Amino acid sequence: MRQAAHLNSHRTAIIYTDGTTSEHLSFAEAWQRGVRMANALLDLGLHPGDRIGVLEDNSIGAQDFFAGAAAGGFVRVPLYARNSVDSHHHMLDHTGCRAVVVAGHYLDEIDAVRDRLPNLEHVVVRGDDYESWLAGFSADDPNVEISPDDWYIIRHTGGTTGKSKGVAYSHRSWLAAGRDWFYNFPPMEAGDRCLHVGPISHGSGYLYTPTWLSGGTNVMLDHFDPAETIEIMEREKISYMFAVPAMLNALAREPSARSRDWSSLRVVQIGGSPIADETALLGREVFGPVLFQGYGQTEAVPVCMMGPDEWFSEVPGSNPLRSTGRALPFALLEIRDPEDSSLSLPIGEEGEIAIRCDGQMTGFWENPEATAERITADGFVLTGDIGRLDENGYLYVLDRKDDMIISGGYNIWPAELENTIAEHPAVVEVAVFAVPDDRWGETPAAVCVVAEGDDNHDAYRTEIVQLCVDQLGSYKKPGVVELRTDPLPKSPVGKVQRRTLREPYWQGVDRRVGGV
Repeated sequence: MRQAAHLNSHRTAIIYTDGTTSEHLSFAEAWQRGVRMANALLDLGLHPGDRIGVLEDNSIGAQDFFAGAAAGGFVRVPLYARNSVDSHHHMLDHTGCRAVVVAGHYLDEIDAVRDRLPNLEHVVVRGDDYESWLAGFSADDPNVEISPDDWYIIRHTGGTTGKSKGVAYSHRSWLAAGRDWFYNFPPMEAGDRCLHVGPISHGSGYLYTPTWLSGGTNVMLDHFDPAETIEIMEREKISYMFAVPAMLNALAREPSARSRDWSSLRVVQIGGSPIADETALLGREVFGPVLFQGYGQTEAVPVCMMGPDEWFSEVPGSNPLRSTGRALPFALLEIRDPEDSSLSLPIGEEGEIAIRCDGQMTGFWENPEATAERITADGFVLTGDIGRLDENGYLYVLDRKDDMIISGGYNIWPAELENTIAEHPAVVEVAVFAVPDDRWGETPAAVCVVAEGDDNHDAYRTEIVQLCVDQLGSYKKPGVVELRTDPLPKSPVGKVQRRTLREPYWQGVDRRVGGV
């Protein structure tokens, strides 16, 4: 990062916008601010290798800490703004954070847990006096000595049950992950712009460092509004961006999207959760051949990648549209027996996806038991996803191992139904999960979001069931179809919370697995 700042000092490194006004920083200015932040933290008595939490939205201050933590050799521990206070406590506590940097409007959430954090010595608040505070520290680079294998960041898993686990990246593995994200992208040139609508503390952050290293411009927006985002994408001539499927769906359906100039747009990287065929096809129709899809997880990422020509192609013996792509050159990918993770299954068989790549964890932070459950003796990460590989090397993610529905002895994967139901023209988004059934033990339930004011619910229920029968077979049809206009509940990282939707159906049942 230091070298890129030196070699691109006059170029624009950062653009921050709130949707109406914008603030620009050159590489020289952005790095100097990061150095001042590093020195501010060192002056507090913090040492390289100390973990420092951060609770923020995208902002100029967010880049200050991003650069400052790197310059000072500190380990970033991002907190997620949509998480609960208890989650903040857990992430700060088990990583032993000595300090936390917090945007002023989130200070109450840190104050609520501060007394329960014996290791937390300092709370750095970005308030009204932040600029003058930062300017008071030296702009001389501390030139902290850093080994490639020193810890760089601890990101937490986005699980919906239990406490999230800390996944630590070294400087080496973080750079490797960024390299692999961009491996199949059109080459980034100096001055190309990468938009971050989602927080750089999460998925979009994987694109932040490679953009900086390439002399590109990181454009940061602190909230997601489809109309504003579309306007900024065109106005700022965005070339690269990261989006979860729900964001792509909203952007493609924004009324002005089809009339905009997308000649600068080259990559919309889709990740974070499975994408429905309809959303992918609509995105291509509106934005052109710019959609890329990758597969991986916080524990190991990325492993597969696929560009627009391949994603929407026809390949004999394969269905790229339903796949997550093929293994990247620097990744190993296998399907393991869910009952014996040492056994690799043949092409075409369904099992647990196991991956090994340079951008993977060495283990969960101070959790050897969980590490042993997820990393095999030969170094593969067990993803918890069920999938299969076809004869052309395409990977199909069928579902989470824990979300499988067993109906009358048949295994049904919710994502398969979700992809099919999403093809119905009235369905905006859908979630499928298991509910108890007196005859079959469990049956699929589908909660479908439709447009406000659309009252054809009875007809839609019939059509949705028939759609599943026609495409997947009668035994996979949903036994329950619920239609609503409210958006589906999502986790802090944008994943649909099937478990939240499922709970009301299991009230009074002593276990969350149905049996005949």
